[in-house]
Amino acid sequence: MPAVVAPGLPAPRGPLSAAAFDTLRGSPGEQIDAAAVAQADPYGDDLQLALYCCYELHYRGFSGVGADLEWDPQLLGPRRHLERAFLATLRADVPGGTDVSAEIDALLVETPDASGVSHYLRRCGQLWQLREYVAHRSLYHLKEADPQAWVIPRLSGPAKTALVTVEHDEYGAGNPRRMHSRLFGDMMSELGLCPQYGAYLDAAPAATLTEVNFMSLCGLHRALRGALIGQFATVELTSSPGSDRLVRAMRRLGCGPAAIEFYAEHVEADAAHEQLVRHGVITPLLASEPELATDVVFGIQAATLLADRFSDLLLRNWTASQPTLRNPLPDAPSQVATRQKIAP
Repeated sequence: MPAVVAPGLPAPRGPLSAAAFDTLRGSPGEQIDAAAVAQADPYGDDLQLALYCCYELHYRGFSGVGADLEWDPQLLGPRRHLERAFLATLRADVPGGTDVSAEIDALLVETPDASGVSHYLRRCGQLWQLREYVAHRSLYHLKEADPQAWVIPRLSGPAKTALVTVEHDEYGAGNPRRMHSRLFGDMMSELGLCPQYGAYLDAAPAATLTEVNFMSLCGLHRALRGALIGQFATVELTSSPGSDRLVRAMRRLGCGPAAIEFYAEHVEADAAHEQLVRHGVITPLLASEPELATDVVFGIQAATLLADRFSDLLLRNWTASQPTLRNPLPDAPSQVATRQKIAP
């Protein structure tokens, strides 16, 4: 297992991230205010990277950035402007509602013509595309279940007990070698990727950052605890079939057992978690706090929207044989073509 080393700050992608990084480095210049945020794309690289790096102070932080900045007002105020823009856009882009059962039922249905990243990789994906996908997903899976852990003190009774049971499994059920983040790192090593935490932050596009930012946003705000449960339910209820397809994709591509183990673990674990989250967490939560139904629905719909945006980016580029990372991997087509072109 690699040593725990805080990553360095990535390169800024615009005025918002540049201002946030100046503050993180101790030399604040231009401030992030509501007017500046209003001019930015809420789903864009600049805003999402600035928000991601503000949130990262609550996880591992960054090399050379003081831990005391985690609660610094010079970051919390600007972060709030970023959060409000992101959250307002998400709420405007989903239909909303209060029917949690209908939303969950929809998650459990896969049509015969279903498409998505796992379908593509199972059917015709190439090894470079699988490696890209794993690099994208490392931003979450190397801290898997950490954003959801923040909701534990915001729950009570049976819902809390059931969620802790799921989290216990995510953290290896007492065995550090079985932690899902550890298994993911092992998979990265097997696939020739860097398993260091945050290694691919600079390469990750906005569509990758938004999914992780939504988890952090909901986890860090007690008012959004229902949305966090909706997001968690979306992942747990849809993970098992997708993980099975990824296992089959890896076997087709000749990947070794250390690569396959992460998704093989999720085929079984998330099938059990599906029932636990639905009946052990959501049912008692809404029985005790029925007013949270709107937020649970929002969490499901927003998580689905962001997952679809991420999937669309990958599939659009892959079908055109184009890389999806900002800094392509060495075996991506454009990189291979460049090396061949300049070869003597």
